[in-house]
Amino acid sequence: MANSLALVLLWISIPFSPSFSLATTGDDQFRPDGSVIELSSSNFDAAISSFDFLLVDFYAPWCGHCKRLAPELDVAAPVLAGLDKPIFIAKVDADKYSKIASKYEIDGFPTLKFFIHGVPIEYTGPRKAEVLVQYLKKFVAPDVSHLESDTAIQDFVDSAGKNFPIFLGFGLDESLMAVFASKYKKKAWFAVAKDFSEDMMVVYDFDKVPALVLINPKYGERSVFYGPFEGDFLDDFIKQSLLPLTVPINPDTLKLLKEEDRKIVLTIVQDETHENSAQLIRVLRSAANANRDLIFSFVGVHQWEEFADRFDATKSVHLPKILVWDGNEEYELVVGSEKLKEDDRGSQISRFLEGYRQGNTIKKKLKGPSLIGFINSLIRLKSIYLVVFIVAVLMFVQQFGGQSGENQPVRGEHLD
Repeated sequence: MANSLALVLLWISIPFSPSFSLATTGDDQFRPDGSVIELSSSNFDAAISSFDFLLVDFYAPWCGHCKRLAPELDVAAPVLAGLDKPIFIAKVDADKYSKIASKYEIDGFPTLKFFIHGVPIEYTGPRKAEVLVQYLKKFVAPDVSHLESDTAIQDFVDSAGKNFPIFLGFGLDESLMAVFASKYKKKAWFAVAKDFSEDMMVVYDFDKVPALVLINPKYGERSVFYGPFEGDFLDDFIKQSLLPLTVPINPDTLKLLKEEDRKIVLTIVQDETHENSAQLIRVLRSAANANRDLIFSFVGVHQWEEFADRFDATKSVHLPKILVWDGNEEYELVVGSEKLKEDDRGSQISRFLEGYRQGNTIKKKLKGPSLIGFINSLIRLKSIYLVVFIVAVLMFVQQFGGQSGENQPVRGEHLD
């Protein structure tokens, strides 16, 4: 039995409005009401040709992870169907309709394919309903939205949601924005405001044009870029702004850091939720804003002791501890600035950064695997638990189920 193993889907509950507009299609057999459409061999091709945008869930009835995904799709379906450019969700039992599964090279469950005007692409984005909706909305939205009033600006920001950064160009050349909007389409929202009042300058805290305003609603952050807009400067600002100024370290953000080539200033505290830690994070945010060539991050021993221990930081040592990590196997301690004391932490962090840039450091090796190896170890650990469970179930069935029934070939499950 071949199983494709990855991270397990999490359950969420998301409020939504059941109201939506019906879409007209080219086939009378489809009258979508906002629910997930059941497809079969008799109507699959018709559905693909009838809808401009269709997300298809290739599932198997016996697949536990398909069952976990189904409620997420049920929540997302009416929201996506209500868009100006509606996106519909359908599902097909790929175990039963194996010819369809073979045609689209389905080798594990659940697999999601997004059909854009009949052309399929593999959907590898988030699968939680709220984020899935925001992610798919970006496929049907223009690369750059054109905003011609204060109301249009506010409506755009509100509709963009909280899961992706928003870049608003005031007085910026539209063709310039289009280059980066196309490049980072799946990671952020982009818009150019042509007509706006001084009220918008107050709301978004800029005092001249051209200006590029970043809004990161998930982390409550804003910043303004005044240029230069030539060369790599704008690209660097956008790329660096895709992450918050201070990145909380967890399994999800570690995956994002894999795409970065900047060094990581890592601060290890006892407990991220403690008021002293919150005050320190605010100081780190100010330092991050002035040192965008570095990533500033933090982790609590209480939140993730196994990760902190790889930097020789445990509950028994003096914390906070601050260091510079290469994101892989090495990190550096700045001589005389390894620990942060209670008083005047802003000055201590400034001395730390000065010492680092002067090369006054001691290099250390990370305990255990590299970043990629560590992420893979998390996946393997979850996979081991799953394999043990599956083996136990099969042994139980073999022992008490007798010899009746035929063995069915089983394709792998996608664990997300």
